[in-house]
Amino acid sequence: MSQHRTKILLVEDDKVTGNLIKYFLIDQNYDVTLCHDFTLAWSQFMKNNYDLCLLDIVMPGRKDGMELAKNIRKKNKDIPVLLMSSKCMEKDKIAGFECGADDYITKPFNYQILLMKIKVFLKRRKKEDEKAHFLFKIGDFEFDHENLVLRNDTEHHQLTQKEADLVKYLCLNANRIVKREDILLNIWGKDDFFLGRSMDVFITKIRKYFKSQEAVNIQTIHGIGFKFNNSLQLSYN
Repeated sequence: MSQHRTKILLVEDDKVTGNLIKYFLIDQNYDVTLCHDFTLAWSQFMKNNYDLCLLDIVMPGRKDGMELAKNIRKKNKDIPVLLMSSKCMEKDKIAGFECGADDYITKPFNYQILLMKIKVFLKRRKKEDEKAHFLFKIGDFEFDHENLVLRNDTEHHQLTQKEADLVKYLCLNANRIVKREDILLNIWGKDDFFLGRSMDVFITKIRKYFKSQEAVNIQTIHGIGFKFNNSLQLSYN
């Protein structure tokens, strides 16, 4: 039985160090993607939904971990980004924070301290998500997740909790491909064939809610998952 695990993007140019960190975190029940350069790391970030990024500053090629952190922060302002570096000068740390990092970890470091830092940022992110009252703009609909309502001037849909959770997940990942297994793990708690059939039924129902919205659609990416196409605006009350 598959269970959702926190997904970490780990970028470390030194393969030995990278594997040591990776398998330490796997032992702590994290799902870790290890990359050794900017190009692969950025590609993985754009294709997958991560809960935290752990980036070494030094990378082969012209772009380093600070540049990667800037790119990640432009795409996602909330995901925790932790930088790792042997550079310990105050100016280096300041530059790291200026590029959007949430923390700057100086090498060599104690793995248990790294683990505690990761847990702190993940816990903080979870509390922020639970506290926020999300109001989404989807076409001319307003979607209120807390009250399970999708409405505009002429339509009012009272959603089930599962429908609302699925719409929220699609909104948070709008305009990017989300894998079937990621939806199942995040919304249903596990990935299996029968739940996959149930998910397809829910997707069909949600498509009907948006049939009046020309600029909104749920695109099926065959063999992979779905893409929720929407110019969405997000506000917090």
